[in-house]
Parts: sequence; structure tokens; C-alpha cells
Amino acid sequence: MRLLHTSDWHLGRSFHGVGMLDAQRHFVDQLVDLVRQEAVGVVLISGDVYDRALPGVDVVRLLDDALVRITEAGSQVIMTSGNHDSAIRLGFASRLLERGGVHLRTSIEELDRPILLPLDGSIPDGKDNGGAQLAVYGIPFLEPRLVADRLGTAPGHFDVTAAAVERIRADLEQRTGQGIVRSVVLAHTFASGGITSDSERELSIGGLGAVPLDLFDGFDYTALGHLHGRQSLSPTVRYSGSPIAYSFSEARHSKGAWLIDLDAGGVREVREVDWEAQRRLAILRGPLETLLAAEDYGWAESAYCHVTLTDVERPVRAMDRIRARFPDTLVLGFEPEGAVEGVRTSYSSKLAEARDDLGICCGFVEHVRGRPANEAEESALRAALDAVRLEGAER
Repeated sequence: MRLLHTSDWHLGRSFHGVGMLDAQRHFVDQLVDLVRQEAVGVVLISGDVYDRALPGVDVVRLLDDALVRITEAGSQVIMTSGNHDSAIRLGFASRLLERGGVHLRTSIEELDRPILLPLDGSIPDGKDNGGAQLAVYGIPFLEPRLVADRLGTAPGHFDVTAAAVERIRADLEQRTGQGIVRSVVLAHTFASGGITSDSERELSIGGLGAVPLDLFDGFDYTALGHLHGRQSLSPTVRYSGSPIAYSFSEARHSKGAWLIDLDAGGVREVREVDWEAQRRLAILRGPLETLLAAEDYGWAESAYCHVTLTDVERPVRAMDRIRARFPDTLVLGFEPEGAVEGVRTSYSSKLAEARDDLGICCGFVEHVRGRPANEAEESALRAALDAVRLEGAER
């Protein structure tokens, strides 16, 4: 059987104010094509199917279309809920959808109720598999404060995840005694050793949400969701990452998924598949005139851009000028090269330090120009403030 491990679709998410539905449709098109070309038997989605608990109508329609097309292409779908999803809403009509090949695991009551699928192939010694099965278990995102009592454990991410895995192991042990059973677990969690990016919502403060990797020992494959970078934590534990970049910190990610070939003897092969990005991401840094003239940056003219200007003084009409060449600049920052450390302090800090109105005005000039106000600017500001005070007195 061939499985496709995906996660963190985040349908309905925007990217610095730009809607991503077209890019997400582009991803779905690629996924459906891959299902057909590679004869994928099961598509796994390890949580964060939606980006919010109450997705828009067009977003729900996109997921509906994706599920119909995937199942029409010959694959079943197994998905769990993530910390961005509403588990109750995502799990609606799950028993009915199961008849059409879409299996939802969004509640703790279903932790030890696997999706059972027949496996082809022989066991390692060449004997017949004897009706071997694949048991796929789903661990949705578990909010410790809400599920700890029901799982009979302490309210910590490790505790509730360990309790969930214990239930799965108990069920799997019973089934293993009845024949050959291979196991796959979907889990939306932060496992120790995973590399984060800026677009994930923290599961807890101070890293306390991380669960140890050996918690998943013994399963044939663990398909993790939550972290947006595709990564292998061990031969049997992996994150697929998000199919689309959702922050500029993911600009260097190679977006894709994992194809897993598994039979009665276990996992035979795991290989990467890549998704083509509809738009590239560019992180540019340098003086304005250099960025506008450099031929090396031609590729970025059609990309979403994060630009940091390093001019000694903030250029006039900087965003208009940078967008003349890079029209989809979404973030523009200013970090003047050689600026004294005081200049780089926040504007709110400058306001707090100002002793009078002139200090506030000079702090604003320093903030936007990247240098302290010069004598002429300070004189002009002082004259303007005097004029305002005089006009107020005359009234």
C-alpha cells in the first residue's frame, strides 16, 4: 500500500494580507495528479486542515472539492484535527463520510478506534501474509486543560499525548495477537528535535509542549503535523510540513510530502515528493538604489518580497520606489548600516525618553530617518512648535 503523508494545509490562510486560496487550489491540483500517477491508496492529513475554527464558505468549498477529487482518483483520506481546527466542526458527519472513504479522527473517544485497511504482499520469510492489516490511528491536537481529566492524567502536553499513545498501544497489542498488523499513527504535536518556523502557533510557553521522540517507538510510521518544515526526526517519525510557505522564515523550505510504501513486512520505502510553489518568496537586503539596479534580483520581480533597506537615511517614498520593480513587496523594513545602537531602539522607547514636545518631534525624525535630527531640522521643529503655542495662546 502506498500512503501520502501531508499536514498543515491551513486552508483559508492569508500571507501578509494576501489571500492564498488560489495557491491552495494549485497545491490540491498537484496532490490529485500525484494520487493518480503514483496510485496512492491513502492520503494522510495530520491536522490543521483549516486555518481557523470558523472557516469561510469558499474555504469549506475548497476542502469539499479536494476530498471529492482525491477519492475519485482512487484514494482514501484519513485526517485529524489540529490546534487551528475546530475538532467538533471538522468531525461533523464523520460516520457518514467514512462510507465514502474519508476517515476523520477528531476526538479522544476515537483514539483507539483505528481505520483498518487490508495489506498486500508477503511477510519477510516469504510466507503468505495471512490477511495482514494496516491499522491507522489518529491523535488530534489535545488541549491539556480540556482533555486531561478524560484521559486520567496530568494537564501537560507530554502527559496527555502519552496517555493517548498508551490507549493506542493497548488496542494494537490485542490486534497483533490476532494476526499481522502494521501500524501508522497521525499526531498533531511538537516532537523534540523538530525545527520550527514563524508561522506556527505555539502549543505552550517555554517549550513545555515538546514530547520526546521515543514516545512513538514501535509504530511502523508516525505522521506528524504542526511544524511547517518537512523533516525527518527518525526513519519512522517525520513531519511533512505545510504544502505552502506561510511565512518568510519558510523561504528556503522545499515544500512537499512523504510517500510511504508499506506492506505486510513493514515500511519498504519512504521518499520525498515536492510541490511546485505558485509564487516564490524573496528576502532582499541592501541600499535602495542597489536593489533597484541589481540584475541578480530579476527573479524576485514576480515573487512575494520581504525587503530590508540599509541606506544610512530612510529613502523618500521607499515603498513606492521598491514596488516599481518588485510590485509584490509585502514587508518593508529599515536597518541603516552603521547606525548607532540608540537609533535602532523602538519609537515607543524614544517617546518614553522624551522630556518635552521638541524631544518627541526629534525622536520621530530620528526614528524615520535613521539618524538624529540635524541642527536645521531641530530649528524648524522648534519654530513650528512655537507657532502652534502662539496660535493657541491667541485663541
